[in-house]
Amino acid sequence: MPVRKANAEWRGDLKSGEGSVTTESAALDASYSFGSRFQDAGGANPEELIGAAHAGCFSMALAHSLAEAGFEPRRISTSASVQLEEAGEGFAITRIVLDADAEVPDIEESRFQQEAEGAKENCPVSRALAGVDIELNATLSR
Repeated sequence: MPVRKANAEWRGDLKSGEGSVTTESAALDASYSFGSRFQDAGGANPEELIGAAHAGCFSMALAHSLAEAGFEPRRISTSASVQLEEAGEGFAITRIVLDADAEVPDIEESRFQQEAEGAKENCPVSRALAGVDIELNATLSR
């Protein structure tokens, strides 16, 4: 299996510094700052990148699980809300909410929920984030 790489560089102190993050595929080349992470300033932040990775991983895991069970998903759309909070003397990601909407013909609601919960538990990003409370709201569209 390939090893994927990303890079981050930070220049300056926490509040007035600035940084950049890049991926080896060049799919991402973004700046970030104290303001983009802890306030509403423009730029990227680590939490939204974790959210994007988690949403993408979950969607793929659910598609695979459904296909293995004999269903043919047409579309799976997932968003991830990543909550960063003060914890002790620092900060921690305390909660991630996955909101998924899927179009899957010929599946019962209960079976869909079972497959979605399994995908949440077993996608590699969920496993990497096992110390975080991960909630799932899965909707089956007809």
